[in-house]
Amino acid sequence: MKKKHNKHIYNLVTFICFIIITDLFLSGCITEETEPYQKKLTCEILDESLKQGTQFLINNQKPEGNFNYEYNWINKSMNPDDNEVRQAGVLWGVALLYNDKPNDTLFNVLKKGFNFFKNYSKESEDKRKWVTYPDDDVGKTGTVALLSLAIIDFLRSAENIDAEYREELEDDLDKYLNFLISIRLENFLFHETYYLTNGTGYGPPSPYFDGETLLALTKAAKYMQKDELKPYILETANATYHYIVELELIYKNDSPITKGFFQWGCMSYFELATSGWEETENYSDILIDLADWMIDVHHTLKRTRNTGYAYEGIIHAYKIALDAGDENHTEKFASVIDEGLYKLTSWQVEGPVPNAYLQNHSTTDNFAIGGIMNHKEEPPLRIDVTQHQMHAVILARKYVYDC
Repeated sequence: MKKKHNKHIYNLVTFICFIIITDLFLSGCITEETEPYQKKLTCEILDESLKQGTQFLINNQKPEGNFNYEYNWINKSMNPDDNEVRQAGVLWGVALLYNDKPNDTLFNVLKKGFNFFKNYSKESEDKRKWVTYPDDDVGKTGTVALLSLAIIDFLRSAENIDAEYREELEDDLDKYLNFLISIRLENFLFHETYYLTNGTGYGPPSPYFDGETLLALTKAAKYMQKDELKPYILETANATYHYIVELELIYKNDSPITKGFFQWGCMSYFELATSGWEETENYSDILIDLADWMIDVHHTLKRTRNTGYAYEGIIHAYKIALDAGDENHTEKFASVIDEGLYKLTSWQVEGPVPNAYLQNHSTTDNFAIGGIMNHKEEPPLRIDVTQHQMHAVILARKYVYDC
């Protein structure tokens, strides 16, 4: 009887130890030994991808200055739809490419694009200017914000620009920024839309446009010495975090509102965190938390459609973690960036690491080469998908891979 009793005690103790160890493992106190992540991306792959993607955007600019919106390279058909915000976003993407490596070809693409939007802009006596995109019934705030970003990132990198042309663009920028400030809501976010006739804002805010506008204002103050914008920027930065991040994630853990704001918020908060301005130190932690959310809650690596936008945000968080000596987040973000961006690079038509679908669908079509698919096996190539991914490639080369 004694031996049987001892056996029962032994089994009970073993079971309790198993429960304790399992609990410690799940809580993270004990971790499984895993092999260190092995990087797949190289500077050579990134450089080739950037070269191809840049040429894709150049080849798809129309004579008027805007871009082919979407091209199906299998059946060789252009989608007649358009999107003014994405059009302005591509122009900003070209400005970032020019900022990365100035050259005459990109200069001419930008000049043509700026002229296009100038031809479709309206100005008021109080020195505001807004876009009246052709065939649209209402204006989109994001269009003006992204156009402003394109001008800012062009001017801060253009060295041999004609003084008269620089003055012209600076004047346009001031008026576009005046317009953006004029359509701010009482809670410091921005109207999503505006009337084309008089530039009066109306309607609720948009997480995309709030983020784009915050980034435009922040970069204008930081790189164009427009210090008068700082009070507006700090108010809007606090408001976006409160309404779009804090409150949204209370109501819904994987909020589409927060997702829409994500990369714009990350880019804005990065500029604030590295500005040296007062009351901006906390944005480093906020940026890290947002990147954790994108990886752990939104599960960017498991998404089946293109998530280039995610890496525009995560790479900025990586840089903040790296500079802070935060090894855990540095390693975590680096592996996610490498795995995710490598997968997306394999979706580039005639790119450096084509996936199985692309290997079976080779092409010599100049409207297609370098374009990024929105899904690993879907041929439509939308301009903004390539634009976002090329920006992520620029950031990865600069901050992660030191190319």
